[in-house]
Formats: sequence, structure tokens, C-alpha cells
Amino acid sequence: MNFLTRRTAAGAVLLYALASFLAAQPARRVAPPQSSRYTEPIRQARAAAAELVKSKQIPGFSVAVAINGTIVWSEGFGLANVEHDVLATPKTRFRLGSVSKVLTAAGVARLVEDGKLDLDAPVQSYVPDFPKKQWPVTTRQLAGHTAGIRHYLPKDFSGPLNGAPHFESVTKGLAVFQDDPLLFEPGTNYVYSSYGWNVVSAVIEGAAKEEFLSFMQRAVFEPLGLRSVSADYVDRIIPNRTAFYSRTREGVLQHAPHIDSSYKWAGGGFLSSAEDLARFGSAHLVPGFLKQSTLDLLLTSQKLTSGKETGVGIAWRSGVDRQGRKILHHGGTIEGGRAMLMMFPESKVVVVLLSNLPVNFGELDAIQIGALFIPSSEGRPPN
Repeated sequence: MNFLTRRTAAGAVLLYALASFLAAQPARRVAPPQSSRYTEPIRQARAAAAELVKSKQIPGFSVAVAINGTIVWSEGFGLANVEHDVLATPKTRFRLGSVSKVLTAAGVARLVEDGKLDLDAPVQSYVPDFPKKQWPVTTRQLAGHTAGIRHYLPKDFSGPLNGAPHFESVTKGLAVFQDDPLLFEPGTNYVYSSYGWNVVSAVIEGAAKEEFLSFMQRAVFEPLGLRSVSADYVDRIIPNRTAFYSRTREGVLQHAPHIDSSYKWAGGGFLSSAEDLARFGSAHLVPGFLKQSTLDLLLTSQKLTSGKETGVGIAWRSGVDRQGRKILHHGGTIEGGRAMLMMFPESKVVVVLLSNLPVNFGELDAIQIGALFIPSSEGRPPN
């Protein structure tokens, strides 16, 4: 037996032994990080999450809870890919839908702090080709849904968005709606509009003099260490991206319809893991990434010209729960996904719920889980 033959035989023996050892091991999954200080809240939260997954028949689900900027619990439930039996984990990337708006709001905030963006200037100051309307429109109004820009209509998906076309730039995506008249005089009413955030992304490009996704990566995601956050490119291999599902009227699980979010990156086109979204939320509860004055700008409700509060700041929604605790939040529903980001600013608790099926869970579910981690009146953690 020559050297090469002996070496090959030895390698085969080693590989066989290794394969036999691995085959004898029990199936494993990524162990969720958790804090022993919160053993009982985690137990209760895990039970609540499991019940939510069961009752809503969610294929894959991920949850994360952060306190004072630290992930104290995260866990995946079910399958990220049903066909290939791939488990959902804390690192699985899900579609965020409209939760993307608060990510984009952080980009707006960075430009405001740098003195490059005036929220009250007409949008044409940054997007000269955007058609002028009956009244001036500002970025502040766009970001608070008071600009009068319309939301999605069925005709969009049988017309310019039919077949899920790819748009090479955010400005080209504006063609879907930019020639339509405003619904009302800006500032006088509130009507939710994802298209308004398409214009915001174009404003960001004009103010930053940089392509939108590149700016978001440089100014927001990299400084916060959010490695899982990215645009939901349909043609790229993205590690840990879940498959996306829907159900028929009869309840049969199927693949979600194909979509291309290039026309709405800013308002509905990002992916993230639950852990990274919790880290993002935590960065808005203390000054550091942003100044306190900027956080106040983002998180404080805007007012209509009548003086009525809208409950929305720069993307962020604000309110109180049934116990009177202040909450800051945003949800998102999209083909193949549902997302909820909930924050309790007084307790510095952040809750993230993500799924690969567009089901009806939301604020109350996140509040239920978050409340388990809120310190007692004596200031001690739950136990």
C-alpha cells in the first residue's frame, strides 16, 4: 500500500467514525439566549408564544425581549422552511413589512442631526422632480401620514405593480402614485400611507446625496451592529431568510405570492431577525445613537392643524396600555410575514414578534409578553 492509498484509507476511517458519532447525537437547535434573572417570566412568555403559534397556526415564529439594551430572551418556534424542515431560530430573518418605516425614520433622524434635512421644507428641495401638488408637502407630514399622499389601491397591482416588477431606484418607484392629487390639505387630516414613505426614501437620497439602501447601511445598520437587517432582495441568497407562507380560504398552507419590494424599501421592504430588531428598538430608549432631542422628535405625537394629536411621531406610534404604561410601537403585515415591535420606555423593555405567515397578532400579544418582564414597583426584576 503506497502513502497516498494509506492516507486515503485513514481519512475514510476518520470520516466514518465522525459520521457515526454525529448520527448518534440527538437533534439540536440553536440555544436561545436567556437570563437566569428572568427564569419565571421566560417560562410564562414561552408558554404564551407557544400558544400564539398554535392558535394562529403559524409555521415559523421568532420572539426576542431586550431590557436596558440586553437580550434577555429570544427563541424560535416552528419551521422557517416547511418543505426542508428547517427550524426557526433567533437568527431567522423575517419580512418586517411596515415596521421598516421606523428603521427608515432612524435614517431621517441621522440627517436631521447632521443638519442635512429640514423636515419642514417642501420635498422638492430634495426631490426636484416630484410633481408639485395643490399645497406644499413636507417630510415631517410624510413621516406622520398627514401629507395627503394616498395608500395602496387595487389598481396599482393590476397596473404598474402587476407581475412584481423590479424598480432600479426609489425615484422610479414613485411613478406608481406621484401624479395623483393629494387626498386633503397636508396637516389637516391623518390617512395612513406607505407611499408617503416612498417619497421619504427619495428625500433621504436627495439630502444625503447617496443611494437610499447604501445610506441606511452606513448610517443606521452598521453603527448599531444590525448584521441581519437588509433589503429583501428577491434575487439574492440571503442567509437565514425564512420561506414565506399564506393560507387558502380552506386553511391549507401554501407559498406566499411572489413580491418584489424594490418599490417600497423604506416603508415595507426590510428583513431582520428578532434579536436585531430588539437591539434597534433599545437604541431608541436612551440617548447615544441619537440625541435625546432627536428621540423626542421621533417618538412624540404630531398634531393636526386643529391641534388634535395623531398618535404618530416620525413613523413611531405612541400610546398607553390598559395598565396606563406608556408604549411605543409599530406593526407590519406583508405577503408571507407579520411583525410587531413594542417598547415600554419607562421600563426599557423591548418585545419583538416575527412570523412567516401574515396572521392577526399585534399590540396586545406583545404587551402580554412584555408585561411579564416589567420590574415590580420595588424595582426588582420579576422572578
